[in-house]
Amino acid sequence: MNPSVSVIIPVYNRENKIKIALESLINQSYQNFEAIIIDDGSTDQTAKVIKEYNCSNFRYVYQENSGVSVARNKGIAESKGEYICFLDSDDFYEPTFIEKMWKYIKRLSIG
Repeated sequence: MNPSVSVIIPVYNRENKIKIALESLINQSYQNFEAIIIDDGSTDQTAKVIKEYNCSNFRYVYQENSGVSVARNKGIAESKGEYICFLDSDDFYEPTFIEKMWKYIKRLSIG
């Protein structure tokens, strides 16, 4: 079964910040989503930090450094969700963000 939502996280050299973003996804009240983390050629320990999260709905994708726009587009190409949203690697979602977004979309019958 495909996820309802694909969360795309482009990341570059954020070993000290990415945990906040990933933890905010783990703590979501709505769990029918996939997180696609696009590592845009990080040279620090970002990959190691991400790989510590062994979540079945998290997917790590590495690419040579090409910039955030290319990373976002790569995430879109990799996504399987009905809807797509983005999360910056130095940001976080409130625990009910995906749930509220999903309910709002369904109430409006978007899609």
